[in-house]
Amino acid sequence: MTIKTFGALAIAAAATFFSAPTAEAEITLSSKSEAPADLGQNLNTLLGTDAPQVTTARAATLNGLFIKRRPAAAVPSLEYTEAFLAELPAVKGDAQWQCLTEALYFEARGESVRGLFAVAEVILNRVDSSAFPGTVCGVVNQGTGRKYQCQFTYTCDGLSEVVHEPRAYERVGKVARLMLDGAERALTNGAEFYHTKAVSPRWSRIFDRTTTIGAHHFYAQG
Repeated sequence: MTIKTFGALAIAAAATFFSAPTAEAEITLSSKSEAPADLGQNLNTLLGTDAPQVTTARAATLNGLFIKRRPAAAVPSLEYTEAFLAELPAVKGDAQWQCLTEALYFEARGESVRGLFAVAEVILNRVDSSAFPGTVCGVVNQGTGRKYQCQFTYTCDGLSEVVHEPRAYERVGKVARLMLDGAERALTNGAEFYHTKAVSPRWSRIFDRTTTIGAHHFYAQG
């Protein structure tokens, strides 16, 4: 066999080897920047039954590393002014947004912008505390059903809650949306309680007053 003939045969053999279908060829990796939807399952198929199984935890880790996630919506820097709120579009939301919006409307709609954000901080601080329910609606409605034994008076004063001021409702709804989206809580120093200046509940002599904003004093358990 001449060297020329041997070279031609070698090239033909190589072409046959690289073009032959294999088990691995059945797994097609995406040409896009995103990884396959279930990377762990594909790896199990690729490695075969004799390879260690990719566990659910490992698969989740791999998916987290390689699958593109949608970035969280950016929360604008807060300005505690009416002009800032006025520039924001009207918003809507889910049940948690509605509960927070109603609480701000019935508890503090006559307050300044700072006062609105301060009351929202208290509600969300309670959500984060193990001493209170873990949702906005749970916090707002805690104790509802016993007259004047609830946490937020409007929910247990026996009066119907009707929104008569749609512009005020829209205004406080914007505050609720910002706070639920993760806006900074910079006004009340972690307060979980507040009351109006017109009253002096017993607990106000026990807790630490953190600040006073508008018609409300704010307190933390210390």
